[in-house]
Amino acid sequence: MSFKLIALLVALFSGVFMAIQGSLNSRLGKIIGLWEATLVVHVVGLLTIAIILFVLGLGKGDIGRLPGAPWYTLIGGLLGVLIVYSVVVSIPKLGVAVATTSIIVGQVMTALIIDHYGIFGLQRVPFTWLKGIGLVLLAAGAKLLLN
Repeated sequence: MSFKLIALLVALFSGVFMAIQGSLNSRLGKIIGLWEATLVVHVVGLLTIAIILFVLGLGKGDIGRLPGAPWYTLIGGLLGVLIVYSVVVSIPKLGVAVATTSIIVGQVMTALIIDHYGIFGLQRVPFTWLKGIGLVLLAAGAKLLLN
């Protein structure tokens, strides 16, 4: 199996997990509150990764190098809170399919910009009009799901 096919399957499973996670987080938000659900999700995530790193020893990196990381790379934690909260808010109002499609449109739009300019030190991947058309079609699909 090629490396790209494996990466595509991993990405596919990520999408599956995101839809399930969003549904579960939204349900929890209805029970305990939106910000409270966001907190619980992150505490459970922290405990999970702590077990993976410190109990199972599966980490391959060096957390001691954290002080050398650019400051903006730490914003991911803040964005994680905003992402979970936004999902918890949007899914009950839109449904899983529409909210997820809207999320994907936002991700792809932002990813096209990041790719084109090589933001955050990532490799540049030039924008093409075919990619733009793909984004428009995704947005049109999201609109169709609203009906």
